[in-house]
Order: sequence, then C-alpha cells, then structure tokens
Amino acid sequence: MGHGRKKKRTHVVPTQEEIDKIPKSLVVKSGAVGRTVSELVADVRHVMEPNTAAKLKERKSNKIKDYVAVSSQLSLTHILMFSQTESGTNLRIGRIPRGPTLYFRVNNYSLAKDCLRLQKTPHTSDAEYKTSPLIILNNFAGEDKGKELKLMTAMLQNMFPAINPSTMHLSEARRVVLFNYNDSTGTVDFRHYTIVVKPVGVTKGVKRVILAKNLPSMAEYDDISEYVLREAFASESDMEDGPEAAVTLPQDYVGRGNTKNEQRAVRLLELGPRMELKLMKVEGGLCEGEILYHSYLHKSKAEIEKNARQRQIKLTRQARRRQEQEENVKRKKAAKSDDVAQSEPESDADESSAEKPTKPESRRSAPDDFGADDYEMGGSSDDSSSGEMEEDDENRFADADSSSNEDGPSSSRLAKRARKSSPASKKTKLIKSAKSDSKRK
Repeated sequence: MGHGRKKKRTHVVPTQEEIDKIPKSLVVKSGAVGRTVSELVADVRHVMEPNTAAKLKERKSNKIKDYVAVSSQLSLTHILMFSQTESGTNLRIGRIPRGPTLYFRVNNYSLAKDCLRLQKTPHTSDAEYKTSPLIILNNFAGEDKGKELKLMTAMLQNMFPAINPSTMHLSEARRVVLFNYNDSTGTVDFRHYTIVVKPVGVTKGVKRVILAKNLPSMAEYDDISEYVLREAFASESDMEDGPEAAVTLPQDYVGRGNTKNEQRAVRLLELGPRMELKLMKVEGGLCEGEILYHSYLHKSKAEIEKNARQRQIKLTRQARRRQEQEENVKRKKAAKSDDVAQSEPESDADESSAEKPTKPESRRSAPDDFGADDYEMGGSSDDSSSGEMEEDDENRFADADSSSNEDGPSSSRLAKRARKSSPASKKTKLIKSAKSDSKRK
C-alpha cells in the first residue's frame, strides 16, 4: 500500500500588518465599451492578480462612489478604470479614497491572445499568477523630468507590493511588469513577461533532452552522436544564453534541474497585453479636485491663484453647509426625544385609568316592553290615538278584503295573512289584552 507524500515545505502565515500593507487594486470598465476593451480589462486583471478582483462583474450604471463605498471592506488602494469614447480608449488610475488620479490616453494596445499567437511555443501557466509580479520602471528618473513624472512614478510603483530581497523566496519571482518611458514621444510602454530559467553551456539538442519530460524520438538516428552533432548549431536564443548572461541560482527555483548553485540563463517570455499610454492630465482628488497637470492647457500664475481661491471658497461653503446639516440633525433628534419624554406620563395616566374597574350601568326594566303601565293609568291621548290607528287599520284591511273578493280566493287569503302579520294588528291585540287585565283587577 502506497504512502501519501510527506509535506516538506513550511508555509508561513502572514500577519495582519503584512496583509494590510499589500496594495489591492480594482480594474473596471466605465460606461459602454466594445468587446476588445472588455477583453483588455480582463487581461489587465490577470496581470494584477492575485491582489485584485479577477471575477468582478460590474454594471454600466456603477459609478466611482459605488466602488469607494466598498473600498474599506475590501481594503482597496487603487482603481483602474477603462472607458471608450469616439476619440479613443482612456485609462484612469486613481488612489482610493482621496486621489490623486492619472488620466492616460491608450494610443494602441494588443491583447494577451495576440501576443501569444506570435510565439512559436507560447508559455502559459496558472501557477505564475499565484504571486505578485515584479515591477521595473525604466527611464523615469532624471533631474530634467517634471513633477508629473515623479508623481506617476510613485503611483505606478505603489500599485504593486514591495519586496525585501533578504527575505524573499526566489520561487516567488515568476512574472515581471515593465513600464518604459520614451523621452522622444512622451509615452509609456507597458509590457508583461514571465521569467524562464534555462541551462547554459550546452547545445540545443542537449537542452531538449534536459528540459523535456519525455525523451525525443531517435528512430532516425544510428547513434546518439548524430543527434548531438545535428543539433549543434547556435540560434539567436543560444547566443543570448552565453556565459556573460548566466547567473548562479542562490536558491532552488521552479523547473527541472534548477537547483541551488547551478548556472542558469534568465529569459523573459511575453505574456501580454501591450499598451502605449500617454499622460493627459493629473487631478488632486479621485476623479475631481485641482488640476495639477494638463498636457494641452497651460495656465498662468494669476489663473492658478484665481482657481485656488475659487476652490477654497467652494470648500468653505461645503464645510459650512455640512455643519448646518449636522446642527439640524441634532436639533431634530433633541426635539424628538423631548416629545417622547412628554408622551410617557400621558401614556402612564391612560394605563392607570384603564386599569380601574368600571361599574356596570344600572338599567330600570319596564314592567311591559310596550308601555302597558301607561295604559294602566288610562291616558286619554293614548286611547284616542290607538282608536284612530284601529280605524285606519280596519279601513285598510276592508279595502284589502274588497280587492281580494274581486281577485279571487287566493288574494283574500293573502290579505288575511297580511292583516295578522302587520305590526299595527299586533299592537292592537296587546293594548286590548292590557285593558282587559286592568278591568279584572
């Protein structure tokens, strides 16, 4: 029965302070963009891995304030926004949450799939994207460079985590991001490479035997020497891997045979994408605020001072308005608390009154629901009114009898039934019974 592989590596868990120091970026597209720009956004996210949201799904309606609202929960430090207009493709790189913001015009770009298609043997591996890339800034330093270039240098450098050569493992250096400043055109070239280590001092055929996992087919050769001599010619890549380009590995590196103290040649293979960027504008805030640099508009000192005064007045008004709003909120909260305090005694009084038992109302019951006691007194007005009612009822029923005789026996029966069920006849019967009882007494 086989045994499981023993764990030989020691995984050091980073502390919370180290995690907080790692910059995290967000690559999004703003507004409606084309399919190629969407693919470019996906490629740039791949470059910024693993410290970015690689599977983010944004909407066209999302704005900068939406990303700033979640930046504290996600520990975001930078945002890269791609947009497309009629004049071309633009890129904004901002520092969250207060800026500054760099505005670039993307003059031209190539996708990662286009860069890999140009290579004879493209090199891709998901393991390379588990660590952050190394950053190289070329031709950015110089006394004659402007302040905007120094700001751009600091911004690009802080987008990637810093490294400590004394504590860094060599196997963590798998990719390289290059920013090259072109003095003649004033543009910045963006490139993305992977680091490949190969042996030196051997022919191409021997390299193939050393690096390949499976031995090449030698069926067409009579002897191994034929294979070695046939592959002994030197190509351009072999010339690059000469002794002057060789380095000694201080640690074990990924790959077959790349052990410590071995002579190896370091090469860079492009992964893509490519971009040519032109700095257009620099703003002091996150997509707002003071314009620190503009490539086309140049203002005098008087105009700059005037804009500064106007901006200061605007900020003062905003601060005053914010203070007034806070005071209004405090006043409303105080008034609401006073109303609640006043309503509490009233509610207590209502509860105490509700708790007291209520006495049932005393109701005198009449000896007769129809007022038979009044008839016992023998009131004249009631007798006259009752007599009149009796006469009216008798006349009405007489009319009914006459009409029933004319209509037939069925209608006469209905008239008798109506006479018995009418409320006047019932009251007449009750009055008569009450009078008869009083006479007996």
